[in-house]
Amino acid sequence: MKLNQLLWASALISVSFACSDSGDEKPLGKYNNGILIMNEGNFGTNDGEVYHLNPNTEELLPTIFEAENMRPFAGLLEDMVLEAERLYLVANTGKVEIVDPTDFKSLGAVSADLDQPRSLAVNGSKLFISDYGPYDASYGTPDSYVAVVNGLDGGGVSKKIEVSNKPEDLFSYNNYIIVAGSEEDKIEIIDATQERVITILDLEASPKQFHEEDGVLWVYAVDSDKVIFYTLNLSSLTLGTSYTIPLANASGKIAFDGDDEMYILTSSGWPDYNDAVVGIDLEGNTATATELMTGSGFYGIGYDDERDQIYVANANGFQGNGSITVVSESGSVIRTFEVGRGPSGFLIY
Repeated sequence: MKLNQLLWASALISVSFACSDSGDEKPLGKYNNGILIMNEGNFGTNDGEVYHLNPNTEELLPTIFEAENMRPFAGLLEDMVLEAERLYLVANTGKVEIVDPTDFKSLGAVSADLDQPRSLAVNGSKLFISDYGPYDASYGTPDSYVAVVNGLDGGGVSKKIEVSNKPEDLFSYNNYIIVAGSEEDKIEIIDATQERVITILDLEASPKQFHEEDGVLWVYAVDSDKVIFYTLNLSSLTLGTSYTIPLANASGKIAFDGDDEMYILTSSGWPDYNDAVVGIDLEGNTATATELMTGSGFYGIGYDDERDQIYVANANGFQGNGSITVVSESGSVIRTFEVGRGPSGFLIY
């Protein structure tokens, strides 16, 4: 989700647990029906948490990790990734908590030998975790890596695969892990068996997020005055079509609606933080951008495909709790409600 962030930090992931692959009905749990809201938490207090929203009744359940495990999450929540019937809660304070998505009970953790993890992907029986690595004296991250863990329920790091600076999103396909190398504008492809980088693709912008649809992997990349959507052919692992849209101040926060339309957060940054929600429509060989909503403090975005609604998270300057605004596809505000500290991403079932 991954949500990671978002986030986006983190992006929207739409999933369903109603049926298993065999066709047998599988009962829904307490939390895997509705919307999970990722609250990053405040630097220093490490109070990241997850809230659960029932969008039909508008019932909001706070701090569900602590409620189900009788202990605080105790980290800055960077991403939420749903894979292999597990939910991975990635904290950039150096750990990954693993829970059962139906009841949020702990299944395990990766709590050692990580520095600043960003996202996660599952390949076979292994976890691959993107990590900035430690800061050097100049606050650079020259020792970024993808950590390998043998076991879906966590454990120790068995290997660190060197990658370009500041890896972000990961995508698992067949025997490969595809890495978004954000600082050096690269896509790096790891052979999951050999546990090494085998291919590097150079881009013209900083890759932030992946989104797979109909056998095509979309790569969302940003530059100072534009965004670029690349397609990656999964059968050949080569770049295909690219779409360039002039757009200043695009962030790495994006939500996909599953129909060649995306919603991006833009921000002028400090000191004014003039922010916006921009809709991007890809049709044929053309792409158009439409500003839907403006404000300040936008920190995460998600899309509810069932209800055709956009969820915009506002950190409110980390002065107390953040808030969520639900917006229609035309930009009309539907409602606003308070959540936890630093909301930054969503996982929508």
